[in-house]
Amino acid sequence: MKQILKYITLAFVAVALASSCHERYVTYSDAEYVMFADTLATYPVQKDVEWFNIPVVSTVVRDYDRTFGVEVIDKGNNAIENRHFRLQSNTVTIKAGETRADVLVHGYYDNLEATDSLGFQLRLVMNEKLEMPLYGKDTKAVLMKSCPFDVNNFTGYCMLTSMFLYQYSITGSYQRLIYTEKHPTEENTIICRNWLNDGYDVTMRFNTEDPMMPYVTMDEGQVASDEGSFFGQTHGDDKILVKASQYYDSIYYPCGSYLYIWTEMYVENLGSPVGSVGHFYNIMEWISDEEAERLKREEGM
Repeated sequence: MKQILKYITLAFVAVALASSCHERYVTYSDAEYVMFADTLATYPVQKDVEWFNIPVVSTVVRDYDRTFGVEVIDKGNNAIENRHFRLQSNTVTIKAGETRADVLVHGYYDNLEATDSLGFQLRLVMNEKLEMPLYGKDTKAVLMKSCPFDVNNFTGYCMLTSMFLYQYSITGSYQRLIYTEKHPTEENTIICRNWLNDGYDVTMRFNTEDPMMPYVTMDEGQVASDEGSFFGQTHGDDKILVKASQYYDSIYYPCGSYLYIWTEMYVENLGSPVGSVGHFYNIMEWISDEEAERLKREEGM
């Protein structure tokens, strides 16, 4: 048990070292281990970004350069080398005084589809004494195509599927054809017209800072409907309020022009909480004008 705890502790040290490069000659353990910072991770492949980094870390600092081989392991791969990805080099060097180096990988953006789930495995070629037991010397990298964000791809006709409607709609319909517009003053924000009920608009904001965290949020205090339309009576000030759920992530997909958003519906009375209606899953998928006209004509939406 003590030996296992030792390895777990060293693994935490390695992850911490991956986030920064120390220039002081400090030894963090009597044992030297070298490894990939993650045994499994997803990396964005962007159109205008040539390389992404797969970090390699050491548990100790040395006063000399350390170079290790990097090889692609064919077993278990469904990404094809030189078609979906390629390494800049088959070696990686941790410089003297540092504990981290990066394996640079180029992802072929044009050869990836938005729905692909492609991955490849890498292995460090080094003295077996440097391999941390229970952790290993391999990593698997999963490629994610990350399209450039354009807020206009999230405007126009949209099919909303809502679990709130599924539970509370008096008509039994849990889908609505809605229309969204770019906000005139708020960057990366859309206005959803008649989102859950006619006459009630809400706004949504897209986080575009990190392609690995394509979150969509809603400000709290927005009115999604009156209470009577869904509950048949009032419990507060006749407003069903909506905000992004604090318990679940909401994600948009710029390559496909659709999003999943978790919302919390709640009721207040003159600013004082009355209660939460619940947390509800919603899907929004943007469609063409032609498809929208067909749905209006054939489905009465």
